[in-house]
Amino acid sequence: MANKPIVIALDAMGGDYAPVETVKGAIQGAKVYGVAVELVGNPAVIQTELDKYDTRGLDLRIVEALDEIGMDEVPTVALRKKKNASIAVTARRVKEGHADAMVAAGSTGAALAAALFNIGRIKGVDRPAIGVALPSQRTPTLMIDGGANADCTPELLVQFARLGRAYVQGVYGIEHPKVGLLNIGSEEGKGNAFSKEAFALLKSATDLGFAGNAEGRDFFISEFDVIVCDGFSGNVALKSAEGMATLFGRLIKQELTRNIWTKLVALLAKPILEKARKHIHHEYVGGALLLGINGICIIAHGGSSALAIENAIRLAVAGVKGDVMTKMVEASRLNRDALLAVEEGEVSEISAV
Repeated sequence: MANKPIVIALDAMGGDYAPVETVKGAIQGAKVYGVAVELVGNPAVIQTELDKYDTRGLDLRIVEALDEIGMDEVPTVALRKKKNASIAVTARRVKEGHADAMVAAGSTGAALAAALFNIGRIKGVDRPAIGVALPSQRTPTLMIDGGANADCTPELLVQFARLGRAYVQGVYGIEHPKVGLLNIGSEEGKGNAFSKEAFALLKSATDLGFAGNAEGRDFFISEFDVIVCDGFSGNVALKSAEGMATLFGRLIKQELTRNIWTKLVALLAKPILEKARKHIHHEYVGGALLLGINGICIIAHGGSSALAIENAIRLAVAGVKGDVMTKMVEASRLNRDALLAVEEGEVSEISAV
């Protein structure tokens, strides 16, 4: 058992550039990280792509799934009709124990629905959430929720905090992560009624390492390890950051190609710029983490290149090696204990009346 390879199930048909880039990324991931990769999808199409490369010595397995879910389809409806869609089969490989983690590029909604239908939630988790590792000058800051739950209750944010904390402990090795609440100011008492109630709940949960309110800039330049928010705010923040990064890249390119002298500077600075780019571009990040599902699930960018798929596999492998599932199950147990404590308190109050 000690020599059993880590197995990653990959939806080979998902994403804008599948199966060309997904298969190439699977090959690179298997080679770099020494794992087995299950390529889920149309066997004939996948094999055609595999034949383009020298895959000797690599553990690449094809798993048949002839249906696909289009970007224009409603995921929940399509998954009920297409039980053997590649994304559904990929999720079932984890559920049935054939794979240790799954990777899927393309529709976030389809990946979320497939994971919920075919893997299920960890007991004690009301709603799974998307964790997004945002670049900082040290270890990445995990934002949760990045868009799975537009409408949240304050209680859900406490669950998100526990899930995010468990992931950071497992993958980044941070024993006591600092947890923050996204708000419009750092002072206690800031924000709307929702924020104030969430702050009080997070502060009262002594197991969380709650360090107070975090502002938008704190995703990138603070010492918070986990920042929790509702999915609506998180997705707006994420897309805003992507837009700013894109604008900054375009402005840098514009200035560095203005004339012969700036082009010379660009040539000299290229290694430095490329190193900085690796901190912020989605190709190097690997993907978002679907936390709260009873299995490790990585959702890669819809426009994932082979490099992005390779890094999504890296992220999945890190989750397996970091024993993230055990930590998330323990975190969900704390959620259940907290809920029982509240319910018992309510019963006591009713009895006293």
